[in-house]
Amino acid sequence: MLDVSVSYNRYKFLGHEFLTWLWFAIENEQTGLEKTPQEGTTLHIGNRLVLENRNGTRSESITIQGDDAGLEEAVLALKKGAVVTELNLFYKAGEAEWRFTIKAESLHLTSLKCPTTGSAASQEELEGAILEKAYLYGQVFSLVDNLFRQFIGLRVSEKWSRKTVPQMKLWIQGQAS
Repeated sequence: MLDVSVSYNRYKFLGHEFLTWLWFAIENEQTGLEKTPQEGTTLHIGNRLVLENRNGTRSESITIQGDDAGLEEAVLALKKGAVVTELNLFYKAGEAEWRFTIKAESLHLTSLKCPTTGSAASQEELEGAILEKAYLYGQVFSLVDNLFRQFIGLRVSEKWSRKTVPQMKLWIQGQAS
């Protein structure tokens, strides 16, 4: 069995690849993503994207932030060999909306904002509000689990190197497929 630190260092690239693929898939294959546990949902890039470019001993971090920020600089960073380290997402299902950030290194979620729930006046209503909030958090975890499962299935298939990687390279070069 591999030591935890050895495993971590050997496979941490998967988080970066996952977030890069997710960005690519959102922009190019929205209908092809089998990401959502329910119909009528959308997933969009949010208002923050962090990339890192490591050249030898130097490391450069690029942060794109803002509601109307263009992603041209982020694509340019990808062209130069940067990897996505954080990706903010906007997820909508019906009238409910979530915002959250996925960090590539550990795939943990930060800045999670769930839809608001009603206020609770009594103990019974408080229990209902807690259960509703837990359900709403579960929706996001289910979404990310489904997306990662889809990514890993693609990543270990022949389709990854034969079709997906060339399409992603074209997308990075600005020739959307």
